[in-house]
Amino acid sequence: MTMEFQHKDLANGRWAQMSLGEQMLNIGSEVSRANRWRCKGNEEQCHRAADRALELVSLTIDANKDRAGLRELCRLYEVMADYYYDKNIYQTDPQQLQRYFDKFYMDK
Repeated sequence: MTMEFQHKDLANGRWAQMSLGEQMLNIGSEVSRANRWRCKGNEEQCHRAADRALELVSLTIDANKDRAGLRELCRLYEVMADYYYDKNIYQTDPQQLQRYFDKFYMDK
């Protein structure tokens, strides 16, 4: 089965050329969009942004398989998928997600 990427240019290798910090900043932007749409009550737009964010996390996992932190990236994917699409068993809230990504903004 072939996955249809929304970020085709990034999936074709450009993503792997970015630093982990740049990757996380881009993911954080999509998470921010998803959270804003959810606050506005627009679940369709929220899920579109969440889909893009999860795709970028997946690309990040693929690009960083040999680095420390792979377990954290996999857990991030799991927590985000649970928050946006499942029962939120981790009891994540949008502020927690945003704070996680904000540290990458501060490091830049």
